Amino acid sequence: MPEGHSVHRLARQFADCFAGQALAVSSPQGRFAAGAAALDGAVLEDARAHGKQLFLDFAGDRVLRSHLGLYGAWSFGGTERFRGASSIGAPRRIGEREDDDDTPADGPLSVPPPVGAVRVRLVGEEGWADLRGPSLCVLETRAEADAARARLGPDPLDPAADPEPFLAALARSRRPVGALLMDQAVVAGIGNIFRAESLFRRGVDPAAPGRSLDRATAEELWAENVALMRTGVRLGRIVTTDPVDRPGIPEERAWPDHAHYVYGRTGLPCRRCGTPVAAAPLEARTLYWCPTCQR
Repeated sequence: MPEGHSVHRLARQFADCFAGQALAVSSPQGRFAAGAAALDGAVLEDARAHGKQLFLDFAGDRVLRSHLGLYGAWSFGGTERFRGASSIGAPRRIGEREDDDDTPADGPLSVPPPVGAVRVRLVGEEGWADLRGPSLCVLETRAEADAARARLGPDPLDPAADPEPFLAALARSRRPVGALLMDQAVVAGIGNIFRAESLFRRGVDPAAPGRSLDRATAEELWAENVALMRTGVRLGRIVTTDPVDRPGIPEERAWPDHAHYVYGRTGLPCRRCGTPVAAAPLEARTLYWCPTCQR
């Protein structure tokens, strides 16, 4: 599932490429036909991300709120003047590519026929965006969208975020900290990779009850995710290893073989102590950790 850094990259791309434009909106698949009709011709005023949810604010008190889920992705295209990643989301299917395989055509915008089950298509002055396979795609008023956002925990990528609700949730919960980090009502945007890697980097046992962490450790865990997710936004990849643990390999070439400490490395030696990395299910997701470094 795309984690919070990908959605923040999406918000930035929509703001850079489409804000201020009246967009043609359609639903080639038909499952968002009514919403598309209500948005067609409206000006995109802003694009925001909170955790794993994207909020596209249109004039007239209309918000297109989406969640990519496991399989969703936005793909983009346009003229040679259109700048941005060609796709963001669902890394197992598409991934984030900074440049498309085909050189965009010069001259007037020529929009190709939709390919596959396109839930929503947005067309602007120099480019288009197609949404496929989201777990959520709804049209709401600003008040409804803000209410949905209020149900989420603080977002580590929000510079104005107050971590106190996250710290308080940990302090009162008996649930494993590894489960709490994946609860979007506790903290928004952290997925399986950031969960595993931040816990490893702070030396925290993922099975430890949230309330067993002292405040300093909880604050360090928040700060760790802030730093890791900012790197993810910058790189378009989740790279969590320090240079000392991947000697001679710069961060832009670390993904995928040298990008992570424990995620996806079941049975391989820990990069720091050599203990085989462990894996086990936790609330329907696979958890990875080092039994020695995270006692």
